[in-house]
Amino acid sequence: MISGTYRAIISSDWSECLSPNGPFDPISFLYPDLKSDLARVFSQYTGNLISLDGAISQIKTILPAPLTSDQMDEYLEAAFQTYLGVPDLIQWCLDRDILFMINSTGTHGYFERAQAKGLLPVVPVVSANPLVMFNADKQRYFVNEIEDKPKNTEAVLRSLNLPPAKLVVIGDSGGDGPHFHWAAQIGGHPIASMAKHSLVQYCADRSVVIPSYFGLRYGPGESRDIAEEMKIDFRDLKEILLGLLGL
Repeated sequence: MISGTYRAIISSDWSECLSPNGPFDPISFLYPDLKSDLARVFSQYTGNLISLDGAISQIKTILPAPLTSDQMDEYLEAAFQTYLGVPDLIQWCLDRDILFMINSTGTHGYFERAQAKGLLPVVPVVSANPLVMFNADKQRYFVNEIEDKPKNTEAVLRSLNLPPAKLVVIGDSGGDGPHFHWAAQIGGHPIASMAKHSLVQYCADRSVVIPSYFGLRYGPGESRDIAEEMKIDFRDLKEILLGLLGL
């Protein structure tokens, strides 16, 4: 059970949305010879060419051994990043009784160790993939397929007895499409952060309006500009969130 009383929920993707890093970066950092294969799998997934389960299945076949907590710490100490102001934004939400929920195709082990090392505020809910996981005794929400993102957000929304108007969903790519579709249908507030064309196309194909964009917005075939992405200050989302949530 989630303890505490909350006035609203932010349910956000992580990779290339709040952080410039990808969900499989810890693996490519530790096994650099797998980098091109991992990039290919991630591109196919975010472009909605293969399922998340299909992507994870491919990774399992090429991963030499399960990642350890020490290996994850090694990666985090060398390469952990967020966009400007993200930890402050998360803490600002929590200080105002706005539940911040990470809802990511990244792994539970990544978020476990990032929070344990103080790189991120400890959030009430992490919904993530179990490919890497160290603390099996904790209550968890799993993202085994992209449709699990809206299912997990809905479960948290219901558990807190909050109306959809008090929900903001944040995502960047086609992998967040079902989350946006569901949120728009129930009256929540989708925000496209560092929006990829795959998300825009997914929503357009289903007549889903994306009412809010934040950061850069990429066109078809346009490569990411990480240097420009890193200039975007996510603390500027504070007033936007208050307005959307009516707080």
